[in-house]
Amino acid sequence: MTEARWFAVTVFVVILGNAAVLGVETYSGVTDRFDDELKVVEHAFLAVFTAEIALRIAAHLDRPRDFWRDRWNVFDLAVVLCAFLPLVRENATVLRLLRLARVLRTARFLPQLRIVLVAVGRSLPGTVSFLLVGGLLLYVYAMVGWVFFADDNPEHFGSIGRAILTLFLLMTLDGLGDAVHGGLEISRWSIFYYASYVLMASFVLVNVLIGVVITSLDEARAMEEPRAGEPAAATGSEDDVRARIATARRALDDLEASLAALPAPRQSLTGADRRRSPT
Repeated sequence: MTEARWFAVTVFVVILGNAAVLGVETYSGVTDRFDDELKVVEHAFLAVFTAEIALRIAAHLDRPRDFWRDRWNVFDLAVVLCAFLPLVRENATVLRLLRLARVLRTARFLPQLRIVLVAVGRSLPGTVSFLLVGGLLLYVYAMVGWVFFADDNPEHFGSIGRAILTLFLLMTLDGLGDAVHGGLEISRWSIFYYASYVLMASFVLVNVLIGVVITSLDEARAMEEPRAGEPAAATGSEDDVRARIATARRALDDLEASLAALPAPRQSLTGADRRRSPT
């Protein structure tokens, strides 16, 4: 039942309803007027999610390893159990964050969103390397900028911290024109400083990050395709086995009927019987 389409659609609609209620609660006038009703709705959502995870556990009683192997089952169970902890229920902020975590469960029912989340997770190692290289690049250019522009432009390069912040904003090409014009007023050689930085930070590093994410997205899609085919394959194999069993039973029945209709076989005469029989 938990693998049925109507079950997934029902849970998905409840998750969207939970997200909508969270948005409604941000309006103080609504919460003041319908506080009791919103609490009842929240308890109803919790009851539905509890029943859902209970049904999933019951469906995996004969194969508990399959339940724990699915990370979404573990995530759903953790979210539901945390809602019953006194520490969580007494802390309004933690409770809101927990309720917000339920929205992430939509990825369970949306394969494309699940692929994106898996890709983000798989891109983290490459992203860490990107951040290290980017941080090193920022620091080197910030020190160079502090050396050349600190006296004439202390607002943006007066310290290493201000220089890093300025260059970080320039990475998005925001305010690049003003920065270049300000640098040209100090020295015409500053154009090489800004040009080389924009080339390295805004083009090379960003393209490297995009490449890492795209590679992780392809890997996540390759991982998701066999998984998406498992339920259909499992259902098809079960139906195929049942069809083969039914065909085998019909074949056995036909064989028994054919054997029953055959005449009794004649027994061959032995040598002694041949001598006794008249010629």
